[in-house]
Amino acid sequence: MPITTTRRRLLAGSAAALALPAIARAQGAVKPRLTAISQWSAGSDGAAITALGKKFEEKGGVWQHSPVPGFTTEMMNKLRAQIIAGDPPACSQLKGPEIAAWSKIAPTVDLDAVVAAAGYEKVVAPDLAKLHKPGGKWIALPLQIYSTNMLFLSRRAMDKAKADKIPVTWADFNDLAEKMKSGGVAYPVANGGTRPDDGQKFEAALAGISPIAYRAAIMNLEKKTLEGPEIKAAFAQVRKIADWMDPNVGAQHFSTNLKRFIDGDMGMMIMGGWAQGVLRNAGFKLEDFIIAPGPSDNAKPVFLLNADAFIFWQRKEPDLQAGQTLMAQLVMDPAIQTMYSQITGSIPVRTDVDLSGEGWSDGQRRTAAALKDAIASNQAVLASRTIWRRKTG
Repeated sequence: MPITTTRRRLLAGSAAALALPAIARAQGAVKPRLTAISQWSAGSDGAAITALGKKFEEKGGVWQHSPVPGFTTEMMNKLRAQIIAGDPPACSQLKGPEIAAWSKIAPTVDLDAVVAAAGYEKVVAPDLAKLHKPGGKWIALPLQIYSTNMLFLSRRAMDKAKADKIPVTWADFNDLAEKMKSGGVAYPVANGGTRPDDGQKFEAALAGISPIAYRAAIMNLEKKTLEGPEIKAAFAQVRKIADWMDPNVGAQHFSTNLKRFIDGDMGMMIMGGWAQGVLRNAGFKLEDFIIAPGPSDNAKPVFLLNADAFIFWQRKEPDLQAGQTLMAQLVMDPAIQTMYSQITGSIPVRTDVDLSGEGWSDGQRRTAAALKDAIASNQAVLASRTIWRRKTG
């Protein structure tokens, strides 16, 4: 088949060659090297970032990833220290509004041309794209998307409750929890008891009761809404949820309860989509549980959006610049996003990735459908993990 070069393609290619000028030209002249820091060190997150590193090395690059596990502040402290020392990593994990905030601390790389050459902006949700281009320029690239208010259901617990209907509203959820309790499920709701886990329950409750109130209270901190009936209703729902939890569990990672959840001793989890990756990494099977959108009282999916991204910091070294170009290309690659999401349980940022084939779970397909429906009904809102970060899942 003959190759046709249009004027538009020629201009796009020229723009890509001129953007990050030293980077693009250096890639062919030096061995690409990338220094990166993230929180991803173990479990499905660790497996995914390791797989990405191997792809980077397969392309001829030198991968130097320094994970900083634990709370966000620990990684932020390391990033801040490196920036102050004049030695920022070539890229680092950041998300949401913190991208704009941190871009004021140190110079970032203008990724506009490489994004344009890849056609990436065309396949990224507009609201999500805005977070990664503060000031109108792409400086960070989103890699994967989670909903932090997904509902995980233990099939064995469902069998005990003699239930086959996935809860749609909070009333449905409460009814199922009571049936599970009556059917012999010790604790209808599984929860680790850490601050992020507990906070997620409140956010999921409020968003499911009123996404409008969620925006006003959580995103904009509007005093009237914070004192309004929706907030009180959310706290009342959280109180019900707490009554169905194991009172002896406190300040433990949610994964502590996974076996009890699968065995049907605990019935439901309100958790981010990353729990699928954690479950599979622990050796559990997809047929052992169901994943569905979190409860929503208007019966339309509410998507508490959480997206992981890499921000790129200016470096003068040709090998690091070449590494940044290679990393940017990999992050935007649909095959890489497919690989990454199939490991972690997320869904790709790219809206053109087909999730109908092998390797994708029904839960991921439901998540993607929920995002599409939530965007259409204006019920896709930023999770607090994106607004003010606390800890990775």
